[in-house]
Amino acid sequence: MNQKKFGAQNWNEYVPIPVCEEFPQYEEFYFRAWELAYLHIKHMPGMPQTPYMDEGFCDTLIWIWDTCFMSLFSKYAQQVFPGVETYNNFYHVLYDGKSLPKIIPSETEPKWTHAVPGVPIEIRINIADNPPLFAWGEYENALISGDIAHIKELLYEKQYLQKYYDWFENLKTNTQPHGVFLKTCLIAEDIGYRWEGGCSGMDNTPRGRNIPHEGKERPNNPDLLWIDAICQQAMEANMISKLFKVVEDEENAALWQGKYLAKKDIVNKYYWDNEDKFYYDINISNHDFCKVMTIASFWPLIAEIASKEQADALLSHALNPQTFGGVVPLVSLARNDGDFYADGHYWRGGFWLPTAYMALKGLSQYQYHEEVQLTAHKILKYILKTYQNYEPHSIWECYAPEGYMPGHTACGDEVVRKDFCGWSALGPISIYIEFVLGFHTVNAFERVVEWALPKCFTGEIGIKNLHFGNIITDIVEKDGVCLVASNREYTLKIDGKPFAIRKGMQEFYL
Repeated sequence: MNQKKFGAQNWNEYVPIPVCEEFPQYEEFYFRAWELAYLHIKHMPGMPQTPYMDEGFCDTLIWIWDTCFMSLFSKYAQQVFPGVETYNNFYHVLYDGKSLPKIIPSETEPKWTHAVPGVPIEIRINIADNPPLFAWGEYENALISGDIAHIKELLYEKQYLQKYYDWFENLKTNTQPHGVFLKTCLIAEDIGYRWEGGCSGMDNTPRGRNIPHEGKERPNNPDLLWIDAICQQAMEANMISKLFKVVEDEENAALWQGKYLAKKDIVNKYYWDNEDKFYYDINISNHDFCKVMTIASFWPLIAEIASKEQADALLSHALNPQTFGGVVPLVSLARNDGDFYADGHYWRGGFWLPTAYMALKGLSQYQYHEEVQLTAHKILKYILKTYQNYEPHSIWECYAPEGYMPGHTACGDEVVRKDFCGWSALGPISIYIEFVLGFHTVNAFERVVEWALPKCFTGEIGIKNLHFGNIITDIVEKDGVCLVASNREYTLKIDGKPFAIRKGMQEFYL
């Protein structure tokens, strides 16, 4: 592997260059996201990993799911953006007994952090039972890096992923691990997990309410089993299995595949409503469905739990303007829900790029490439128009589901944080590369790039300076002619058809 150059000023030499002749403004927006993300590379003496990717929320706390989602765009420039490396700031605290350094907080630090301006306070992990996404992030980054040595160290020497999975499986009481700000809320049960909005990441979600407009800001039902929790755990087991397959450890791959399949069976037995054709949270005592449609019910796609028929049903909701479609698709709460707000109100209708990315990634895995491209393109156009028309011109923590504006906070009295790159860089970067341009799969281990060639653009389309493993390539198509440059051999699949790419330049007709 090449030596890392985290925070290097010439970061733009390492990022891929998207090509979309019809919409040149997308490239400007793309590079603006990288610029803002570069400003979130923080240097902090005493951190296990420094520099690291800062989520941009506050200085005294760090978040698991923000960090995992940030690694899913920084994977495209691993030489200069320490995305997956930032996981060490969690691993070393949770499993190696380390502490994070103290800082002097500023006046802007939120009061609920208990930080007093001018008084030193230790940086802490905010929530230990935040969504379990480490294995997903590790696998996605490994596909780009091709770093076998890191996978072996992770799986055999450190075993961080296995430890985190097992810890989730055995949480039976509220606990406050070393170096963590808040107590855990997740409780493992036989067929799922109790949880709550804040720890799930969907802070003020109306999931758990029994009647419309219950009026409680966070009506978390202690008798609820959360669909996202069990799907995320299933996904983590599946990702650990895939990582073992990469290092050709079939025994451990089968062991973790078994854990995944057991959860898959539970989800489809208990959480799928065949009448509504939708996954719901369920009541722990009688297994009744809590019929609140939220973006959380798309996790069975990325976890590869849904059957083709179930995926078809979820796709129909993603496209339906009455539920999750509309001017910006994949909103956090169905548009026809009684608690939906047109200005967002955080997770009561707000559009969030991390969960939209998750849903698009899941749908892409089921080969709905044309529908995914159209949906992703609507998303990109929405956030770009917001960037252009709303002042200050920025990329926001989340967006209102209508009106081309940032979303409002849970209380509804102010807009969310600006310059949130942060996970919102997933939109102009990863959603653009993977689903609008269509480069949905890049695999350094198999030396393969899979491209769902968009049919809706005119002019040149493609990508340049794409790094994966030890390969650097340009792939550009125009009028049925594809021009490829590469420093090494690999396989390019265009709409499933394989082309053997040689070192150097070559041209072929589609």
